[in-house]
Amino acid sequence: MAAPLRLLQRLAVVTGGSSGIGRAVAQRLAKEGAAIAVVDLNESAANETVQMLSCDHSGQKHVAFVADISSSESVERLMSQIQSCFSYPPSISVNSAGITRDEFLLRLTEEAFDTVLKVNLKVGNLGQINYAASKAGVEALTKTAAKELARYGIRCNTVLPGFIDTPMTQKVPQKVLDKFTGMIPLERLGDPTDVADVCAFLASDDSSYITGASIEVTGGIFL
Repeated sequence: MAAPLRLLQRLAVVTGGSSGIGRAVAQRLAKEGAAIAVVDLNESAANETVQMLSCDHSGQKHVAFVADISSSESVERLMSQIQSCFSYPPSISVNSAGITRDEFLLRLTEEAFDTVLKVNLKVGNLGQINYAASKAGVEALTKTAAKELARYGIRCNTVLPGFIDTPMTQKVPQKVLDKFTGMIPLERLGDPTDVADVCAFLASDDSSYITGASIEVTGGIFL
């Protein structure tokens, strides 16, 4: 007997949905019955994700949108477009858009620092002070949002991926990946589906008493 669809008749907005973790999250939520608004700067890749969803999960409406989530004006236009396209409002939002501009502190330009903060904020690693600062900010922002929005029945949680096999980590030198893989107790890099499964759980009523939490999907690297 097939498992019930936990997200049927719900609309999920997934930013960064054109590849990697974002695409895996979109696929996982669609598998649970959700309609997906795939948001990314890369229009062709976002459309590719929608095509995948439409082939595999044709029971719901899936649409690609182009938006710069570091711009409030772009986000406002995005929400208007989503409202016009779907007959019901989004009840799930997964922010999977992320960038990294790795450099040591003394060589880090103001532009690189600001760019990463704008995308990731609006596990520190060597050479990633701006990325670490943005992600710490995301956790603090999530806890504040969880506290303020709980009265409206809105839950906010953070998922903390470790080294996941995505286009972003594929830019890391192999010797560095090998080093970090050796530090992971589960002895492998994560797969985007590992993160997507946690996001699907948090988006469902199975996690109805979880808010303000930060859940690591790291293979135990920080133990």
